[in-house]
Amino acid sequence: MKLIDQAQNLGVRVSVIQVLAFMLLTILGARLYYLQVVKGEYYSEKAENQRIRFIPIPAPRGAIFDRNGKLLVDSRPTYNVTLSNEPIKQIDVSERIDEYTQGLNVDRQFLIERLNFIKKQPGFETLVLKENATIQDITWVEAHTSEYPELRVELQPQRFYPHKTVLAHVLGYVGEISPKQLEKPEVQAKGFRAGDIIGKGGLEQYYDEYLRGRPGHRKVMVDSRGRVQSEIEVVPPQAGQDLISTIDLDLQLVAEEKLANSATKRGTIVASDPNNGEILVMASAPSFDPNAFVTRSTTPEGRKEISQYYTNEQRPLLNRAIQGRYHPGSTWKIPESIGALQQGVITVARSNMVCGGGIQIGNKHTRCMGNHGSPPLSYAITKSCDGYYYRLALKMRVEGLIEMVEEFEFDKRSGVDLPNEKITQTPKSWMPSVIKNEGKWSDIRTVYASIGQDTVVATPISMLRAISIVGVQGKMFVPHLLKEFKPIDAIGEEDESNFVPSRHGFVYLQPEPKIIEMTAEQNKIMLQGMWGVVNGGGTGAGIKINGFDIAGKTGTAQVAKLGQDVGAKKDHSWFVSFAPAYKPELAVIALIENSGFGGTHAAPAVKGVYEAYITKHHSDLLSGQELAKK
Repeated sequence: MKLIDQAQNLGVRVSVIQVLAFMLLTILGARLYYLQVVKGEYYSEKAENQRIRFIPIPAPRGAIFDRNGKLLVDSRPTYNVTLSNEPIKQIDVSERIDEYTQGLNVDRQFLIERLNFIKKQPGFETLVLKENATIQDITWVEAHTSEYPELRVELQPQRFYPHKTVLAHVLGYVGEISPKQLEKPEVQAKGFRAGDIIGKGGLEQYYDEYLRGRPGHRKVMVDSRGRVQSEIEVVPPQAGQDLISTIDLDLQLVAEEKLANSATKRGTIVASDPNNGEILVMASAPSFDPNAFVTRSTTPEGRKEISQYYTNEQRPLLNRAIQGRYHPGSTWKIPESIGALQQGVITVARSNMVCGGGIQIGNKHTRCMGNHGSPPLSYAITKSCDGYYYRLALKMRVEGLIEMVEEFEFDKRSGVDLPNEKITQTPKSWMPSVIKNEGKWSDIRTVYASIGQDTVVATPISMLRAISIVGVQGKMFVPHLLKEFKPIDAIGEEDESNFVPSRHGFVYLQPEPKIIEMTAEQNKIMLQGMWGVVNGGGTGAGIKINGFDIAGKTGTAQVAKLGQDVGAKKDHSWFVSFAPAYKPELAVIALIENSGFGGTHAAPAVKGVYEAYITKHHSDLLSGQELAKK
């Protein structure tokens, strides 16, 4: 009986064991299926990447030159300390912050931000921890290879701006693409990854697509600690395309010097070829050193320097030529005069208007700086008669001023090939808010607008573009800084897997200029008035150059009420011009902030640029020969 019970129990036990074994084998099989089939590709890639790594080789960006081939920006090789993402996933990097900070002399806060950022990136990424590594940095990394296998020293291209603050606003600078930028679909579509260097500001940003090269890579074998054991393949990078700009460095240096020696050391000078819109000079002061963002951003001193650029009340990062908006003062009278002629408010034969020493609108009297009788248009321009323009604008009405604004495209960007250009503000843009708050547009606002005050704040680039048309029969070109991009040869052979195609060169494609319609007689009267400003006893007589007649217009723009216009609230000084007057080769505008009368401060700065141009292109004038005659 006992044997039978034991046999029955044994059968049950065997059955239980079989069920348990089946369940265990089922679970094990399911797990194996999950690991080998469902996640097989993931773990295969992970295992392969533990053995084989692709180390990116950054491509040098294209150089930037001035119109005569002088170097403005270049890339030079430098040693960088890089950090690999994969090794630090297995450790608590917060324990290494102090060691990195002391060993590499890196700002601690920067290091914390950097490590937090890299921990969020996809696997197998490499990011720069410190640029421009010193001998001490390299020695420290090499001495701690076994302790910190995530650190490597690599030779990489680094942007270099040899002229430092000169042309900083035009050139811009480069930096790592930000996490916010990487979230944008259009950025992802272009294949950008964390750590990529892109243009930030200026030509570097506007033409980033062409200046940026195509990176290569090293395919290497690594050990379990991530250390390179052997090199399997090298795909060289393709450099970016070289950019030839329209800038003339010699003239630019003169303009920078004039701003540095100006009364307030704040302002801008822009010079262009009125015959095609090429910009030869674009200086803005104060300026900044782009190298700070490239070579010093990881050090405590560098981060402090960059922080001061952002907090400085004088706004050194602002490109005053295209982003500064100022009351243009009497320079506004030139497009206003042309608008009045176009609209038939005045004619060449009948252009006289009473000055009256000013005008009374209600209980407000607005003065003129003189009493000019009843002058014709050319004389009103030469002497800058405010009383004339008060009455002219009232005849045009605000609708006429808005028509002029649209004709000269002051309600649009100039189209210059730089990012973040501001749009001039005029009665057109102010009209809705004025009507909402005041119920109507008053005559006194029209009077103020007539002399470039109140509801008129213009960018210097828009004023230069509009006024230089007088010298070239009404042709208003799009200002630009690009002359051409040079071609780049292909990398490798076309039938090879690592082939990178060539990149074609191209020149700037100038849009057709807008034609500001003027009859020959209208154009002539405008020229006569502007010629007289400098050569006929006008408000800019102090900058006359014998044999090289300058046509121009001064402007003195109030920024505060009379009696309060002193010190930091002193008038802005303007001078806009072109020369030679009757066959212009160069147009120049200067704005010196809070310095006073246009003829005293801005005009001499402009003269300095013309003198440099004459020395370079018309040395015959230095011996008394004339360049152009009326």
